[in-house]
Amino acid sequence: MTEAILLVGGKGTRLRPVTVHTPKPMVPAAGVPFLTHQLARARAAGVEHIVMATSYLAEVFEPYFGDGSSLGLHLEYVTEEEPLGTGGAIRNVASRLRSGPDEPVLIFNGDILTGLDIRALVDTHRTSGADISLHLTRVEDPRAFGLVPTDGTGRVTAFLEKPQTPEEIVTDQINAGAYVFRRSVIDTIPTGRPVSVERETFPDLLAAGAHLQGMVDSTYWLDLGTPQAFVRGSADLVLGRAPSPAVPGRRGERLVLDGATVAADAKLTGGTVVGAGATVAEGARVEGSVLMTGAVVEAGAVITDSLIGEGARIGTRTVLHGAVIGDGAHVGADNELRDGARVWCGAHLPDKSVRFSSDE
Repeated sequence: MTEAILLVGGKGTRLRPVTVHTPKPMVPAAGVPFLTHQLARARAAGVEHIVMATSYLAEVFEPYFGDGSSLGLHLEYVTEEEPLGTGGAIRNVASRLRSGPDEPVLIFNGDILTGLDIRALVDTHRTSGADISLHLTRVEDPRAFGLVPTDGTGRVTAFLEKPQTPEEIVTDQINAGAYVFRRSVIDTIPTGRPVSVERETFPDLLAAGAHLQGMVDSTYWLDLGTPQAFVRGSADLVLGRAPSPAVPGRRGERLVLDGATVAADAKLTGGTVVGAGATVAEGARVEGSVLMTGAVVEAGAVITDSLIGEGARIGTRTVLHGAVIGDGAHVGADNELRDGARVWCGAHLPDKSVRFSSDE
């Protein structure tokens, strides 16, 4: 069956401070490291062998997942000594692949939450005879993405990077970050230097006459690169809006993990996750947020669309809206942080010290 490469080397800079000690794919979403959802969906689609291309905090992955047998997979790990980009990372792990030259290799990114029909993408690749097949999705505003127009048969005709004017927006189809490569094509990627598949490999292959096929699948799709997107993705998994066989509990308004303590009158809604050993005190309200292992929310606090790191403490009556609190941080009582405010790992905000903070 199809084997896969999973790209998990990014630093997750936009998710800091929660990625200071944890690589982005290992940040918990819906109660488990986000990577668990991707591995489980790949296995459900018939993938059995996955090579992880690691870089940032590479030492974290293997101790957690081991050889993959608990997920019904065989996992291998290859670490980049220097960041190589998406194409360079793919080429760097090629020696671990077992596929023959014309067999398909699935490649996907460690920060995309999607309902992609993986089997359909592989089938499209096989029936079209493509060198590379790309998952495409449609978005309302494509200016932040690379556009991928196709002809009437689905064959890719161009790669257009982040258009800004109406004239440049010739399609609403974007590169959704999952591909199937003919195994032999991987060996054409240069070695020993950074390579971007989006900016170099795909355009160069297209210019050389290679067959690149697009498959539009407009089911659930979300790039989890920002805190706002990450908490939304976690909530959507808990609420059942995003598919995953790895959510450790029933879908609903909340997911409370073993060992957590929630006061009887606390209100948890919107797909909130309360991590193992976390505490939510009386009168607190938490909506659409992620509380990681050991986090504490004191009485009367109101938390909305926020990401609370391991062991962090949120003081009495404090209000958080769209905030990110790092591991071990302490936000004292009667504070208010909104609209992208971030508190670094281990920081301490005294009581009544902040009434409002914004990225703007």
